[in-house]
Amino acid sequence: RRLLQVVLDWLPFTVVLMFDDSSRSLADTMGMPLHEQDTERAERWLFGGVDPTLWLQAHFYSPLHVHWYDALATLIYTSHFVVTPLLAAVLWLRERRLWLRYISRVIVLSFAGLITYILFPEAPPWLAARDGYLPPVARLSARGWEYLHAGFAHRLLIAGQTGGSNPVAAMPSLHFAFSLLAAMFVAGLLRSRWRRLVYLYPAAMGLTLVYTGEHYVLDLAFGALYALGVHLALNRCERWWGRRRLRRATRVRLDAPAELTPAG
Repeated sequence: RRLLQVVLDWLPFTVVLMFDDSSRSLADTMGMPLHEQDTERAERWLFGGVDPTLWLQAHFYSPLHVHWYDALATLIYTSHFVVTPLLAAVLWLRERRLWLRYISRVIVLSFAGLITYILFPEAPPWLAARDGYLPPVARLSARGWEYLHAGFAHRLLIAGQTGGSNPVAAMPSLHFAFSLLAAMFVAGLLRSRWRRLVYLYPAAMGLTLVYTGEHYVLDLAFGALYALGVHLALNRCERWWGRRRLRRATRVRLDAPAELTPAG
């Protein structure tokens, strides 16, 4: 029974991963146009003619030298694949009620993002540059493993990016959305006055995604809207469900027959 409970609890993660693998083919089947130039123009308009990815790479990227902050950016980027399942595992081991609250947000956010990828496939900066809509943009998310002399991790991440992910799943940025969701959930559990420091994680993730050419700032903005929308909507649903259960429990107590007491 315990093994069956584990399988049923973690099955949604498998479903999300399977749906993610098929999102590109579904978009192609539906004939949805790939958004490249329009997003790039909107990004430059938003920043007064400056593309943040190009600006960051012009000031910090060196083709011939891997810096320490390249390694830090790679670690932050890779943490996306660890933080969400790790936080879910910790909550599952400690208190299943909290795990259900968190995993429901992860699942709803995942499907909201994946459906958007099907209806609005968008090329990230590195791909738009490769297709000629931007000056050259280096894809730097795996580069930091060279600084850390972790060749296996470098090859593993590259293989996952080239063969195991949807390259036009940029809008919204689920990398940023999940980091913000984790920060909001953890901050809500803490009582320390330092709890807001957890928001440094999504801030670092956002800067990393733009610098490494993985996302536009617009992708981050929509990722934040998706995460906030899902979190607030499920908060409201949980409050409604809690009030409903309370009313039902109260009604049961009121309808229960009074206990008979022996006469004195």
